[in-house]
Amino acid sequence: MSIGIGGSTAEIELSKLTDMTTDVTPIELGEYQQRIAQAQQLMREQNISALYLNAGTNLTYFTGTTWYASERLVGAILPAEGELVYIAPWFEVSTLSGFMVIKSEVASWHEHESPYELVIATLQKMNIGQGTIAVDESTAFFAVDGMINAAKAQNMALNFTSSKAITAGCRMVKSASEIALLQRAKDMTMVVHRAVAKILTVGITTAEVTAFINQAHIKLGAPKGSSFCIVLFGQNTAYPHGVKEPKTLETNDMVLIDTGCLVQGYNSDITRSYVFGEATEKQRAVWLHEKRAQAAGFEAAQIGLPCEAADIGARSYLEAQGYGPGYQVPGLPHRTGHGVGLDIHEWPYLVRGDKTILAAGMCFSNEPMLCLYGEFGVRLEDHFYMTESGPKWFSEPAHSIDDPFGYEA
Repeated sequence: MSIGIGGSTAEIELSKLTDMTTDVTPIELGEYQQRIAQAQQLMREQNISALYLNAGTNLTYFTGTTWYASERLVGAILPAEGELVYIAPWFEVSTLSGFMVIKSEVASWHEHESPYELVIATLQKMNIGQGTIAVDESTAFFAVDGMINAAKAQNMALNFTSSKAITAGCRMVKSASEIALLQRAKDMTMVVHRAVAKILTVGITTAEVTAFINQAHIKLGAPKGSSFCIVLFGQNTAYPHGVKEPKTLETNDMVLIDTGCLVQGYNSDITRSYVFGEATEKQRAVWLHEKRAQAAGFEAAQIGLPCEAADIGARSYLEAQGYGPGYQVPGLPHRTGHGVGLDIHEWPYLVRGDKTILAAGMCFSNEPMLCLYGEFGVRLEDHFYMTESGPKWFSEPAHSIDDPFGYEA
C-alpha cells in the first residue's frame, strides 16, 4: 500500500482537524474602493458609459455585497463617473443593505413593476442617455433582453455589450490579500486530501468519501463545507467529471479525488490520483507522465508569454510520449488549466488560443489530465500564481505514486 493511504478511520481523522480560518483577514473597504476606481478608469479608456453588475461574483468583487442571482433582478449600476447605484426589489432593500460593504443608494421596484425599466430610468438619472452600457457577462439573457427593450421603448441610443473587458480586466490580476485567501483555501483542502486518503478501505463508497470530505472542510473552517467534490475509483477515474453510477473501492483501484472549499468566497480546487494497493507498471508510467506534463506546463508559464504557452508546454510533452495528438485519447482531452478566484473557473485560461499575456498576480489551476477510457485516468491538479520572476505553487505537486503526499520525501 502507498504511504499515507488507508489504515485509519473517519472518526480518528476528523478528530485531528481544527479551524484554520481564525486569523483570516477579509477584503477591506479600501480595496473595494480601489477596484471600483480601476473599473471606472477602464470604462473611460474604452468609452463605456456605465457598467451593470449582476448579483453574483462580479457584484461581490466590486462592492463586497454578496447576493444570489435569480429571476428577480438584483445588481448595481456603476457609471464611468460618479457613484454606484444598487438595483433591487423593494422588499429586499433592508436585507440587501445589511450585506453591503460599499454603501450606496438603492433604486427599488415593486413586484408589478419592471426592473428593466428601472435600470433605464436610473441611467437617465445619471445623465446617461446614449453610449455603451457594459453588462455583466453572467447576466441571464432574459434580463439583458429586458434592458435592451426598455431602452428602445424610451428611444435611447444605448448600445449594450459584454462587461468582460472591464470585469476580467480587473479580476484576473489578484491582489496580495486575494492571494492570501486563495492560499488559505488551498492549504485547507490539502489537509483534507491527506486525511481522506487515510480513511480509504475496501468497500468504501464514493458517497461515504464525499461526506467525509465535506465534514473535514467544515471542521477546518469552511462553513458550507466542500464547494464541490468528485470521487472516482477504478475505470471511472478516466472520466474527468465522473460517471452516472459510481463504484465502491477495490484493491488496486486508481483513486481520483477532486475537491475544494471557499475562504471568504475564494476557491480551492485540488486533485490527487493514487492507487489503493499496488500500482501496475502502466499505472506508474502514466502517473509519472502526468506529473511531468504538469511540470512542463508550470515551467512554460512565464511572465510576458501568452497563457496558451502553458497548455502547449504540457500537451507537447504528452504528445512526445505518444498521447493524443491534440485532444484525442488516450491523452489530455481538455485544457491544461483555468483561472481561479471568486469563481472556480474564471479568466484567463491555460488553453491554446488564449493570447492573454501572463502577468504577476494571475492565478491558475494546472491539471493536464491523462484519460485512458476503459482503464483509468490520472489527474494531478495544483494551483500556482504568477510573480514577477515566474510561477509559484500554491500547493506543492504530488511527490510520487508510492508516496503521493510526500511523507517520506
